[in-house]
Amino acid sequence: MAGLALVGVFLGLGTWQVERRAWKLDLIDRVAARIHADPVAAPGPEEWAGLTGPSAEYRRVRLTGRFAHDRATLVQAVTERGGGFWVLVPLNTERGFPVLVNRGFVPTEARDRSARAAGEPEGEVTVTGLLRLSEPGGGFLRRNDPGAGRWYSRDVAAIAAARNLSDAAPYFVDADATPNRGGLPVGGLTVVAFHNNHLVYALTWYALALMTAGALVYALRRPRSAPEAKGSQPRSPAS
Repeated sequence: MAGLALVGVFLGLGTWQVERRAWKLDLIDRVAARIHADPVAAPGPEEWAGLTGPSAEYRRVRLTGRFAHDRATLVQAVTERGGGFWVLVPLNTERGFPVLVNRGFVPTEARDRSARAAGEPEGEVTVTGLLRLSEPGGGFLRRNDPGAGRWYSRDVAAIAAARNLSDAAPYFVDADATPNRGGLPVGGLTVVAFHNNHLVYALTWYALALMTAGALVYALRRPRSAPEAKGSQPRSPAS
C-alpha cells in the first residue's frame, strides 16, 4: 500500500508541475504584451492596494513631475555593463505623490553626484518605464543598511523612510532607454526573465512514479520460496 501511495504522490506532483508550467507560460506571454504596450498612467493611491504579485509588474507606465536629485539613493547593481549602482531618485509627480524612479545604471567611478551632474534634468520632466515591485530586505547574504547608506536591493518602503518621503508610491519605475543628457545614468537595462524549469520537474516526478510502479510489479511477480514445514527435522545419515 505504501508503494501505491508513493506512485500517487509522484503522479500528483508531476501533474502539479505541468499546471505550473502552463501558468508560467501564460504569465510570460502577458508580461511580454505589457512591456510592448503603449504606456499608461502610473497607478495612483486608489490602485496601490491591488499591486501585488507578478501580475502587477512590468506594465509600461508614464509619469510627469520634478526630480529631487538631492534625495537620490544608490543601490548596488551588477549589469551587462559590469558592477556599479542603480540611481533611484524621487519624482514628485504632478498628481501629488512621490515615486522612486530608477533612472538607470552608473559605474562605480560615477558614484559621486558630481560625476553625473550633467545628467540631472531640472524642471518638469516626463518619464516612461516599467513598473516594478519593491525588493524588501536586501541582496543575497547582505542586508540593507540605511544608516550607513548601503543598499543592496530596491526596498521602496525603507528608501522612502530614509529619504523622508511622505505618501510615496509602494513601487518604483525602471526608466526606459531614452538617453540622458551627459550619458549617465544609463536606463533601459531591466532584465525580464522568469525561471521555467517546470517541465524538468514534471518529468522527474513522472519518472519516479514509473520507477516506483516498476519496483512494485517486480516485487509482486517475484517467485517466493516455499516455506519449510513446521516441525520437520533434518534426517540423520544412515549409520
